[in-house]
Amino acid sequence: MTVLSPPPPAEAPPVPAPAPEPAPRPPRAERAGFAFAGAALCVLAALLLGFAANLTLVGHLQHSRDQETAYDEFRRQLALGIAPVGQRTYEGQLLEPGAPVALLRVPVLGLKEVVGEGTASGVLMSGPGHRRDTPLPGQAGTSVIMGRQWAYGSPFNDIHRLPVGAEIRLTTGQGTAVYTVSGVRREGDPLPAALGQGRGRLTLITAEGGPYTPSGTVRVDATLTSGVQPSPPRALATGWIDESEQALGTEGAAWLPVFLWSQGLLLAALLVMAAYRAWGRWQSWVVGVPVLAALGLAVSGAATRLLPNLL
Repeated sequence: MTVLSPPPPAEAPPVPAPAPEPAPRPPRAERAGFAFAGAALCVLAALLLGFAANLTLVGHLQHSRDQETAYDEFRRQLALGIAPVGQRTYEGQLLEPGAPVALLRVPVLGLKEVVGEGTASGVLMSGPGHRRDTPLPGQAGTSVIMGRQWAYGSPFNDIHRLPVGAEIRLTTGQGTAVYTVSGVRREGDPLPAALGQGRGRLTLITAEGGPYTPSGTVRVDATLTSGVQPSPPRALATGWIDESEQALGTEGAAWLPVFLWSQGLLLAALLVMAAYRAWGRWQSWVVGVPVLAALGLAVSGAATRLLPNLL
């Protein structure tokens, strides 16, 4: 009789390895610190890129656009015979800062710019500006026009190269005035001789020094060689403008828009960091980068008005 051996015991199923414990989440305070650090880096990057863009490519594009708009408006006023000939409009209102008052042409430099009323930093972003307490070009006395050296189109970057005898032409509501360059002077140089009765002079002013690092001013003096135009009564006397419209002046009034735009930029950076945790990297950057870039341009554009107006 055959004895059957018992079947071998069944192998026990393998015991699954214990799942790894999830990494502990950082404390709430540490997560908030990461969010604020990321937001600060976003703000810093937006500001640095905004400043670089405003003082170079974007600033030049803005200057070009503003010049086209001002040229069309000034040409319209000339055609209608309502271009300003003094401190007031044809309706008797004081000219607004930035209102076009003249067309400046310097053939030897190939320069053609619309001149706005005023010399504050914000006005000079759009092109050269006429100092408001001086007569308009073509009239008796010394007419002063300021322009930027490097930023926002750099219209006056080469005026220090003007040779004696070069011609400068300015068209206003009274016609075209022709000036002849009499000399270039820097700080410390002797002043030109006093003007005689019924004589006219033009002074162009810009910064001097390296790119975006003004160390002083340079002035080009030119004598009026065409006929002197009549001067209307002046509502505001010479010397009434404040420091913001002097050479290398800054606009203190720009602090308020800088503060407001900065708050918007900081809030946007915090929202981007919150979206980074909720959505992920690419989704948050696709949405956030254009917003941060636009706000960075706005903040830096307002802050540029705090820099010297001839920069």
